[in-house]
Amino acid sequence: MNIMPQTHTEHSNLFTEYSLPAPDSGPYGITMARDGTLWFTENKGNRIGRITTSGEITEYPLLAGSTGVLLITAGPDEALWFTMSQSNKIGRITTSGDITEYLLSTPNSSPYGIIAGSDGALWFTALASHRIGKITTSGDITEYDLPTPNAFPSIITVGGDGALWFTEHQSNKIGRITTSGEITEYSIPTVGSGPVGVTSGPDGALWFVEILGNKIGRITTEGAIIEYKLPTPNARPHAITTGPDGALWFTEWGSNKIGRITIAGEIREYSIPTPNAEPHGITTGPDGALWFAEEVNKIGRLIIA
Repeated sequence: MNIMPQTHTEHSNLFTEYSLPAPDSGPYGITMARDGTLWFTENKGNRIGRITTSGEITEYPLLAGSTGVLLITAGPDEALWFTMSQSNKIGRITTSGDITEYLLSTPNSSPYGIIAGSDGALWFTALASHRIGKITTSGDITEYDLPTPNAFPSIITVGGDGALWFTEHQSNKIGRITTSGEITEYSIPTVGSGPVGVTSGPDGALWFVEILGNKIGRITTEGAIIEYKLPTPNARPHAITTGPDGALWFTEWGSNKIGRITIAGEIREYSIPTPNAEPHGITTGPDGALWFAEEVNKIGRLIIA
C-alpha cells in the first residue's frame, strides 16, 4: 500500500489532473465508492488505486501473479469489485485494502465489464468466451452463453427495467439479460459500429458509445435505437456515464476530449490539457465533477460549468 500526498497540475478553471506516483501505471477504469472516494484500476501497474476529491492517492497491489486489471464498480457489500482479464479472475477489495480474488471456471474468458445488479450479485462480461456472468458476494459464479457467436461482450450496466444491458463489440449489437438469465439482442443500425461503453440515462433509456462508428447511441428498454454522430472525426468514444446535470458524459480516446450529450442530442466537447492522454473510464464524483482515467498516468477531473 502506497499513500502519496496531493500532486496535481491545474490547467484551467475546468480541468485538474493528478499524476500517479509510479510511472507507466496505465489507469483504465474508475468508479465512485459508497464512502465518496474514487477508485480506479492500474492496468499496467497491476494495482487498485484510490483518490480523494482533494487529490490524495493510495495504491494497493494485486495478489502475486495477478495481472490485467480493467474495470471496477462499487458492490452492494461496501467493497469494490473489479475484473482481471489476463488472470481470468474477478477481484474484490475492501475500502481498507484487503483483496480477494475468484478464478473463473472457463479458462481464458477475459472478464471485462462489471456492475452491481438489482439482485445483489455482480454481473460481468467475458470477452473471449462470449458470455455474461454473475458472481455473488460469497463468490458463487454462474455464466450464460450469448446467442450470437463471437459477440465480444464489453461493458455492462443496469437498466431502469432492472435487467442488465451490455454492448457486443464484434457482433454490433446491444444485449439485455434478465437476472434469471433470459437474453435479448438488438442490432445497431450502423454497420461495424464497435459499441463499447454503455450506461443508464436519466430518461430511462440506455446510452452507448460507438468507438468505430464515431457515434453516441440511445436505446429504449423496448429496443428502439437512435444514433448521434460526433462532430470530431475519429474521436473513438470509449466510456460513458450520466452526469449530475442530467446529460451524458463520455471519453474520446482518439481526439483527447471529454464529450457531453444532452438527452435531446446536443453535443459539446472539452479538450483535455495533457496531449494524447488516452482517456478511458469516466464517472461522476461526490463533488459533482466528472472524474476520468488517463492512460498517460493521470486521473483527471472536469468541473461541470
